[in-house]
Amino acid sequence: MIETLVRGLGNGSVYALLALGFVIIYKATRVISFAQPAFMIAGAVAVSYLAELTGFYLAVLCAALLVAGIALVIERIAIRPMVGRPVFVIAIISLGIDVVVRVVANGFIGTDVRQVGDPWGFSLVTVAGVAVQQRWIAMFLTAAVLVGLLFLFFRHTRYGLAMRAAAYDQETALAQGVSVGMVFALSWGLAGGLAAIAGTFVGTGQGVDQLTWIIALKALPAIIVGGLDSLGGAVLGGLAIGVVESLAQSYQGEVAPWLGQNFAVVTPYAVMLVVLLVRPYGLFGTPEVERV
Repeated sequence: MIETLVRGLGNGSVYALLALGFVIIYKATRVISFAQPAFMIAGAVAVSYLAELTGFYLAVLCAALLVAGIALVIERIAIRPMVGRPVFVIAIISLGIDVVVRVVANGFIGTDVRQVGDPWGFSLVTVAGVAVQQRWIAMFLTAAVLVGLLFLFFRHTRYGLAMRAAAYDQETALAQGVSVGMVFALSWGLAGGLAAIAGTFVGTGQGVDQLTWIIALKALPAIIVGGLDSLGGAVLGGLAIGVVESLAQSYQGEVAPWLGQNFAVVTPYAVMLVVLLVRPYGLFGTPEVERV
């Protein structure tokens, strides 16, 4: 059970980082960006090349900054001119961005699995008398630090306060002198950097290939479970999805074998459906009431 929970928290930390990117962009622009899977793969690919030159840890930092810069450029060129257009149009554009970036990243991956050069691999460490993989612990601790820094950023820095103001009411923020364009760009940059770090951890141990991007789709149930406009909900939703998925991998074959051997793959979406039936706005989302 301990091994299962640690594995779930490790994988859930990756989902949480991806979910945070989705929520940050949504709160700033009211658009769900479907480009996160591409940024995730781009980050992993960048680390795989940079680690040979700079070492793994510096490569992760450089890759996060690189992908954040790419996200900033994409936002300025492709997303900023669409401000004021229907949300559906911008969402479709983000899908196109995802395809383009993934095609370019796949060219660097090639047809084989590409290793990111992490220092953990499948190495084990003993926790409470149980052997667990070091990378799961590294995933959880890194996510915890990043989440803490993000919450400090949003609460105590000028740019963080500007992002919170724009997310609450863009027109009022503009009237108070907040640059909404800067907020849009910063949200995309943060989301790109978080996705790059998440992609690095996705590739630890097994590496990345041209289908690894599918893992990022598990962040969608996480943001629905936690609430589409809740940063804390994104973190808790990602961790919950990771733990439930891990429990299904370990025990579903014994408890409910009639569900099939790969039911763990769909457990995130099953949890999402259950939460939607009970709380349509997610566990921590803000209910919206409109008069018609």
